[in-house]
Amino acid sequence: MAKKQSPADTLKLPNAHQIPQLGFGVYQSPPDRCMQSCLAALECGYRHIDTAQYYGNEAEVGQAVQQSSIPREHIFLTTKILSPGGSADATYDWCLESVRRLDPRADGYVDLFLVHSPSVGRRGRALMWRALERLLEEGRARSIGVSNFGVGHIEEMRDFAVVWPPHVNQIELHPWLQQKEIVQYCEEHGIVVEAYCPLVRNTKANDETLVSIARNHDVSPNQVLIRYCLQRNWVPLPKSDNPDRIRANADVFGFELDEDQMRMLNSLDQG
Repeated sequence: MAKKQSPADTLKLPNAHQIPQLGFGVYQSPPDRCMQSCLAALECGYRHIDTAQYYGNEAEVGQAVQQSSIPREHIFLTTKILSPGGSADATYDWCLESVRRLDPRADGYVDLFLVHSPSVGRRGRALMWRALERLLEEGRARSIGVSNFGVGHIEEMRDFAVVWPPHVNQIELHPWLQQKEIVQYCEEHGIVVEAYCPLVRNTKANDETLVSIARNHDVSPNQVLIRYCLQRNWVPLPKSDNPDRIRANADVFGFELDEDQMRMLNSLDQG
């Protein structure tokens, strides 16, 4: 297996756009720290930042991109809509506000816009997806996808979607939660799988198997977890507001987990 050499290495989306395989998450990053954290991430080599309307920090992410010396077209921005407006137009307008917060240029765009959750019911899911399809058609979103969707939710989309399958499904993934059914389904349909909470909220840092593998490579348990996601061909989205951890989480390209180590981590699955 060839080593991935850079945080900017990409996977191909179903619509032929490229997504950097290592992302930087900003969930629970306070607005007064988010911009500096994003700038630190960009300086460390991240080229993919994942935010959402629900996070309340889209504007700060956008400001970091504007202040960075990195051209906008070299940074991949993702956001998400959690619930629809009262109508198709209101839902679209709400999404467009996110685009403007992240990229206020007249022709600004986001690289990926996701439906954040399927929890709003079928009508709400359809309203949000149609709004994203409109953004895609107008060039205000380059790719569109879903988050936390199961097989049934994605199959249901066939009834109302013009764009199907979704380009991405972002779900919680790590060795203890591998969600094999939906991951296999996505792989079979060419849907790129993104992994949020790849560090398991730091609850497994002392796991014997994980610590043993980390010691073998002289890296941290978190670096092993990120590397595991990369080798599963997922898009991990580690998050931190600590500059040292931001840097360490991107330093995962100088080692490779062997087949036995991947097998050991795969065996930890609890669902």
